[in-house]
Amino acid sequence: MAAKKLFEINPDLDRKALAARFAERGRVQVRDVLTEETAREIQMILARATKWGMAVQAGDGPGIEPQSFRQEEIQAPGGAEKVNAAAMAAHQASARGDYAFRFAQYPILTAVQEGWEPGGPHELLLEYINAPEFLDLARDITGTRTLTKADGQASLYAPNHYLGRHIDSHVAEGWRYAYVLNFAPDDWHPDWGGYLNFLDEEGDIVEGFRPRFNALNLFAVPTSHMVSYVPPFAPMGRTAIVGWLRDK
Repeated sequence: MAAKKLFEINPDLDRKALAARFAERGRVQVRDVLTEETAREIQMILARATKWGMAVQAGDGPGIEPQSFRQEEIQAPGGAEKVNAAAMAAHQASARGDYAFRFAQYPILTAVQEGWEPGGPHELLLEYINAPEFLDLARDITGTRTLTKADGQASLYAPNHYLGRHIDSHVAEGWRYAYVLNFAPDDWHPDWGGYLNFLDEEGDIVEGFRPRFNALNLFAVPTSHMVSYVPPFAPMGRTAIVGWLRDK
């Protein structure tokens, strides 16, 4: 019996057309990026085998750093109160117009480096994201042959989660492009939010990508973008693997 595949690029992608669109706009959504079988497998890992923690940030002034809470920390005595206090601070920062965010996460790169779950499926996912097949797809679409590696974290935007407007300005660290591998439910409704929105200098949305199953969002950084608020009535969250493609 053949081993089950975990990550396989769809061989039918029109890479020339995708590259042309990327060259025109600096961003593209690649639908059906993986084979159906492997996309379902990853969706299941994110839904059933991921120990979700929380990522929160409240403002972006001097000394303000993002906070990351592991699932074990949240479940420990007093953990939920700490996360709720951090989330409230984020909401207050957003109310002032400052940069803030709140979403569930599992930092795959950190987990692998620190040996959280040796031999687990997330280690494999990080290997696949850094394998030639995925990097070559990114190189073909962006036209940047010097891309050498990618980091990654799993994200879950559930009710009350959002990512404020920002530009990803860490170009000096080798960040060239941001990627979002979406594994949202097939029937994600526009009213449930969680869109990746791109904004112009006046704050108008110039393009928005709906959360989709098996879609890759790829865009150049720095660029102004945000993830729209997921309202309390959304019946579920949407999962993704996100990170940056680097050339150093």
